[in-house]
Amino acid sequence: MQITRRELMSLAALGLVGEAASVGLTAETPVTERRRANRIGVSTYSFWHFRGEPTPIESCLEQAAEMGFDGVEILHVHMEEAAKAAGGQVDKPYLRKLKRLAFSLGLDLMGFSTHQGFVTPDEEKRRKNVAHTARCLELAYELGIPTIRVNTGRWGTSKSFDELMANKGIEPRLPGYSDEQGFEWVQRSFEELLPKAEECGVVMGLENHWGLGREAAGVLKVLDAIKSPWLQATLDTGNFLENMYEQMEALAPRTVLVQAKTYHGGGEWYALDIDYDRVATLLRKAKYRGYVSLEMEGKEAPTTAIPQSLALLRKAFGA
Repeated sequence: MQITRRELMSLAALGLVGEAASVGLTAETPVTERRRANRIGVSTYSFWHFRGEPTPIESCLEQAAEMGFDGVEILHVHMEEAAKAAGGQVDKPYLRKLKRLAFSLGLDLMGFSTHQGFVTPDEEKRRKNVAHTARCLELAYELGIPTIRVNTGRWGTSKSFDELMANKGIEPRLPGYSDEQGFEWVQRSFEELLPKAEECGVVMGLENHWGLGREAAGVLKVLDAIKSPWLQATLDTGNFLENMYEQMEALAPRTVLVQAKTYHGGGEWYALDIDYDRVATLLRKAKYRGYVSLEMEGKEAPTTAIPQSLALLRKAFGA
């Protein structure tokens, strides 16, 4: 028989600890663990796939609340484009308006998805990407967001993103350079960013997102080289194109945010058959208790595809 510490304290208040001890119940008795369901968020990317007029971030927040999500992850480039389309800019008043709206809707702003690339021999380009990422850390701080998604970057030898996707995210290196040199550039760049991340209190989550981070081994190589609590992993379920579950399991212990892809209506570039019950099981094994952020990447209308995806994730990640 097991008893929780709270129950033991209640017995003590009633003078019944002796009775509890008589049946083997003590403060050292293991507490039965109750698993809490993972909170489910949605990326604004789910509402806009870089095609046509960007959906206002305010609309994404309102729809997310109406659909029943717990939080929202903001795609940085989406926010910039939406503000520009509305005739404004991403400044402190704009950020504070979003923060206030999210709070009034009962939503967490729980993730900030950013883009950067450090895989280049051009030191000036790397410096600009470091400065851009530092600004993103400050934007996340202003919004009260605890983590940003970051990338290693890629060689850039593909003619287009469509070509990169057609080649399953694999592209040739720049002539005369090696992956080891690329990893060194990435490592040095993130080391420069660690003080800013700590100052802002925002964790960088390195995603398995093409380039040198295409596989879990590449992400872990960077994390193991830097060894900082301010650089961990963002696990994207849709970016492992081979041995997906084994790679997710390898990354799970270092993960601070999960981005969960769905493909209703067929994927924009490809579609994967992801067993979310299996994903949830391996994440529980790694004691992952954080957010699962939906990235609906299908061609179906967001108004129908996103609620279907939410139901799928609630079922898999529920208590």
